Amino acid sequence: MKIKIVSIVFALVFLVSCNKDREILNTLNDYNLSMESQGYHFGDSLKLPKEVTDNAESISISFGDKETSKLVVDPAFFTLGDNQVTFNIKKKGGEILNQDATINVFAKTKEAALTYEIVKEYPHDPKSFVQGFELEGNTIYESDGQFGESRILKYTLGSTTPIMQTAQAEDVFSEGCAIVGDKIYQLTWRNKKGFVYDKYSLKLLSEFPYPNVMGEGWGLTYDGKNLIASDGTKNIYFLSVSDPSKMVRYISVAGNTEAYDQVNELEYHKGFIYANVWQKPIILKINPANGEVVGKLDFTEIAKLNTKDDTNDVLNGITFKGDNMLITGKLWSKIYEISIK
Repeated sequence: MKIKIVSIVFALVFLVSCNKDREILNTLNDYNLSMESQGYHFGDSLKLPKEVTDNAESISISFGDKETSKLVVDPAFFTLGDNQVTFNIKKKGGEILNQDATINVFAKTKEAALTYEIVKEYPHDPKSFVQGFELEGNTIYESDGQFGESRILKYTLGSTTPIMQTAQAEDVFSEGCAIVGDKIYQLTWRNKKGFVYDKYSLKLLSEFPYPNVMGEGWGLTYDGKNLIASDGTKNIYFLSVSDPSKMVRYISVAGNTEAYDQVNELEYHKGFIYANVWQKPIILKINPANGEVVGKLDFTEIAKLNTKDDTNDVLNGITFKGDNMLITGKLWSKIYEISIK
């Protein structure tokens, strides 16, 4: 009888403990869900519910291969945008509770809504699936995608006839490109490598593998020091020009109330990165120091004239002609020159 009573007591204690653990995790989950849309800014404290802190001996947050016990949104630990983390709660009795969560970190300052005026229109080959778009002098250098149709080419602005072009192998899907001196660097989508060409002849000179952190190749530009690449995530990577397989650093992109994923075609101009977001008729103006979106251009009206299929013929292509921006898109029949107000 005594053994039976002890067993019942143990079962009751265990049940109470399990219920308490569930209560702690549910409270933490409710808090995390309420903060996902509101988000945090760098320097903010994570004000966890009393139900959690009162029952914890210690709390830490794991993020990738990092862990911190400071419940502060520290830029040394978190990035802008969505951070997939795990809360580790050590209870006063020694048990460990774990819970996954998303911590969204947004820019402190609201991005400016930039306005523009169309200055001029130029023809563009509507069969070209634009992935990379550069202007030097009066010559457009363009990287076109699609398996079996990928190429690097150049043509005079105002014409659609290639001066020169180099086709890719059937299994290559070309992506962004950037001019660096007398060379052109070009990314590929899923081949995990890029190409380097002679700018004048478009002759292939060499290939390079991506850094391991880059899953795919999307956009590419050059800031005078580093190549800057996107891979379809919220991240933008700064790569060594002498060895593009080496990452120098990276930033993550977010605005004041929104994290931006699927960052695509890139252009660097006068201290800022301009970026398309795949399948969205917008271009972001990004601070390259920290990934904060400082301005946004809305090209909805232009996109309506050129986009019949939201998955394919979308806005994609940014370069500058002096201080004016040139934009185009995949399978678009026009290039637009715009003056930003």
